[in-house]
Amino acid sequence: MAAGPGDQMAAARGSGHIRASDADREQVIDALKDAFVRGRLTKGELTGRAGRALVSRTYAELTALTADLVVTIPAWLTEAPPSRPVRAPARKPVSKKAVAWVACLVILPPTVWAAFLTYSGGFIILFVLAFAGLVVSTEAGQG
Repeated sequence: MAAGPGDQMAAARGSGHIRASDADREQVIDALKDAFVRGRLTKGELTGRAGRALVSRTYAELTALTADLVVTIPAWLTEAPPSRPVRAPARKPVSKKAVAWVACLVILPPTVWAAFLTYSGGFIILFVLAFAGLVVSTEAGQG
């Protein structure tokens, strides 16, 4: 597994004679910009340090530019607060009786319309469907 520029810089802090790459210089400049945004550097300090970062040849020179910007984070900031498990909201149970009534209300108008348009057998279909709706609604009321 190849080491990245940050890993190389961390390994080279003890030995400052290792040459730095352009990517390492850019990484230091990004860290200086971040420190400027956070108010830890003035604009003059930023431009001066960025100029020195561009001409730096070794990790020791780059490390010296950001040595005073290293921040120790208090332990209470790094500890995650205890989290509660997230539960999905419970769904309300659907009433079978309500489903039966809605089904009857949806089926009834076309059935009545068909019963009056077709004279032969229309009333029998209407009677069968009404009886089926009555059976379903009474079974749903008991369950």
